[in-house]
Amino acid sequence: MKAVVLVGGAGTRLRPLTYTTPKPLLPIANVAFLERQLTWLARYGVDEAVLSLGYLPEAFTDHFSDERFGDMKLRFVVEHEPLGTAGGIRFAADGINERVLVCNGDVLTDLDLGAFVDFHESHGAEATISLARVDDPSAFGVVPTREDGEVIAFVEKPLRDQAPTNWINAGTYVLEPSVLSSIPLRLNVSIERETFPRMLERPGQLYAMRSEGYWLDIGTPTKYLEAQMDVLEGKAGLPPTPTAVEREPGVWIEPGALIASDATLIAPVLIGSDSTVEPRARVASSVVGPRASIGAGAVVTDSVVLADTAVDAGAELDGVVLGPDARLDGKAEA
Repeated sequence: MKAVVLVGGAGTRLRPLTYTTPKPLLPIANVAFLERQLTWLARYGVDEAVLSLGYLPEAFTDHFSDERFGDMKLRFVVEHEPLGTAGGIRFAADGINERVLVCNGDVLTDLDLGAFVDFHESHGAEATISLARVDDPSAFGVVPTREDGEVIAFVEKPLRDQAPTNWINAGTYVLEPSVLSSIPLRLNVSIERETFPRMLERPGQLYAMRSEGYWLDIGTPTKYLEAQMDVLEGKAGLPPTPTAVEREPGVWIEPGALIASDATLIAPVLIGSDSTVEPRARVASSVVGPRASIGAGAVVTDSVVLADTAVDAGAELDGVVLGPDARLDGKAEA
């Protein structure tokens, strides 16, 4: 099965991290987010993925220089001008004449894609949307359905107390070739505001499946930090990285990490490969990236220290993402 992954956004809410690294390539627990997404797709038999690029496309082609991820073939298409969600999907899927999975490149989920495709087939749908339940739907597109899952409306960012449901568009779709061919090629078209609403004019075409599984949009600093801890806690499966070893419950160590005998690690914690945690340092509920160093007596809490970063002796970090190649010699907190 083929998939289209929409990874063209600029990730403005995660600046300055995204000035040099596209959001899908930012690490979640020391693994590039997009790699986590491709691993998820491969688990359900996707053998080819088209990456729909826009912002910093060379970062993706460099990262996947052999145009493969494991056994999965990768293909790159670059939008030189914004085409919208539907336009981007149509552009990326040009030449694909079969059913396709589509997913947004900023959603961490454990959605059962096998059950999702089965639902799509059993309802004879032309398109099926995955739904996730949230406490506050006001920042999302809300999708009310009939009991059998047929979509009856789209409500974009309703007031919290006026939302008809708490089930939102979770950003993963199954689309038949007929849907793809209905989208004009090389025009800016929104799938949420144009393509799907038009399908409601013909009953029986558009369905949505509710999932109680894990789902998180990683697009803000708060959610980016939350994703790190969720991965460490096993909400997206364990181990958090392929090479991490659990030294004690919730304390994960990657190869080559050097940890002083009197350093304190409080779960959930991931210490990256070839990093160092010096004497009397304390790391709690945090991710330390590869080749990073935590100096003697330093305290790192609820934070992410990215690759090749130094937290100097006695420094304190609380609720912060410390960017790659940075150095902290004082105190930083959210």
